[in-house]
Amino acid sequence: MKVAIWDTYVTKREGNIMHFDIIVPVEINDPELIYTYGKEYLRRKGQEDQPFTSKESQFCHIEAVKAEWEQDIKERGYAIVEMENC
Repeated sequence: MKVAIWDTYVTKREGNIMHFDIIVPVEINDPELIYTYGKEYLRRKGQEDQPFTSKESQFCHIEAVKAEWEQDIKERGYAIVEMENC
């Protein structure tokens, strides 16, 4: 399976920046749906009121799915890879 990687930076309430990737099947190309996934993640992290638009998350590249992402993609339709300050 090929997946699209959306590079995401969101300023937390505390002022530092969260960096994470949203991983979706390549067939999903609706940015609004992908932003919904990002907002769900932010809710789980207690950052639900933070701005989340095309300014915070942009398509980066396509690659082959990694085994550690597959289960989340099957269950939720997407996976999150935490990079910094998550």
